Amino acid sequence: MQPAAWLRRSQKPEVGALIQMASPEIGDEEKRAVLEVLDSGHLAQGPVVEDFERKFAAWCGAKHAIAVNSGTAALHLLMLAHRIKEDDEVITPAFTFVASANAARFVGARPVFVDIESETYCIDPAKVEAAITPKTRAVLAVDLYGHPAAIPELDQIARKHGLVLIEDACQAHGAAIGDRKTGALGATATFSFYPTKNMTTAEGGMVTTSDDGIASAVRALRQHGARERYHHEVLGYNFRMTDIAAAIGRAQLAKLDRLNEARRRNASVLDEGLAGTPGVVLPRERAGCRHVYHQYTIAIAGDRKRFQQRLTDRGIGTAIHYEVPVYRQPLYTAMGYGRVSLPATEAAAATVLSLPVHPRLTDGDLDHIVESVREAALAA
Repeated sequence: MQPAAWLRRSQKPEVGALIQMASPEIGDEEKRAVLEVLDSGHLAQGPVVEDFERKFAAWCGAKHAIAVNSGTAALHLLMLAHRIKEDDEVITPAFTFVASANAARFVGARPVFVDIESETYCIDPAKVEAAITPKTRAVLAVDLYGHPAAIPELDQIARKHGLVLIEDACQAHGAAIGDRKTGALGATATFSFYPTKNMTTAEGGMVTTSDDGIASAVRALRQHGARERYHHEVLGYNFRMTDIAAAIGRAQLAKLDRLNEARRRNASVLDEGLAGTPGVVLPRERAGCRHVYHQYTIAIAGDRKRFQQRLTDRGIGTAIHYEVPVYRQPLYTAMGYGRVSLPATEAAAATVLSLPVHPRLTDGDLDHIVESVREAALAA
């Protein structure tokens, strides 16, 4: 694949320099946007937030987008808006960041963990249907690493059993199935704008939905349960986004498609360079899906710790997402999840390793990553 001119970065990494796992793409546009808000004197949730919401909804293809102060808050508010309550069951994967399951716990519901697809690391629809009980109220699917979960199949299961379907798209801004993006695949959805994500607001989140009632409920819940100022209808929270964060978000959204293309281009270079490397399984993009590579995650057949150390010694940052399944976290073992065992989840947790794929990588960086991974594999 021949990169576009703006992607041509051929310089070699400096000797002794670390190739970082993540590098937020913050430029003059974001800095100017923040200064404009500061000069305006309107810092709290206001016109810039509203404009960011409109632009994000239009970009993703949803009717509504509601900005909040984190991806975790977005998940929490959707649990409340869907009236998921104490003793309800929420089916979800355990191979994810803990916030996905915690959101169910915030409202007193019980996470029910099911296994993942080994190919995509996303929740396995076949395992979902087998886990449904009379107490099941919702399915929470995670678009892990930037690859969309099987939302159409999960939507069919949810409709068949009268369940709520929530899409945790916090790692998948711009991922798609066919011509429909995450956040507009038929489920209510959440996004995170944490600094390592494909786009950032420094910290923040978004709910997307085409359901007017859910949108209205989330808007009220994020500001102390008030649809009208000082008229509080329900118990709510202060989960609002500032205009400062939204200003960064608007600038990031304007270049997100370009940044995603850079990630996809970098992933294709890694795919080509690492193809056939012994003991290394590369990430997969399922036919009909668009992966946006929040993480480029390989699986290691040998000693992962030693493999990772070899890359560190060569100046390459790596990370393990996620080494401990949620049901093995102390919080969840204390709640009685210690006997849960999901084979695909545990295999992934024991073997995955994420490599740098962010847009700031140069061609020299990518060459160095490929060379180093192949050498680490051969030394295993």
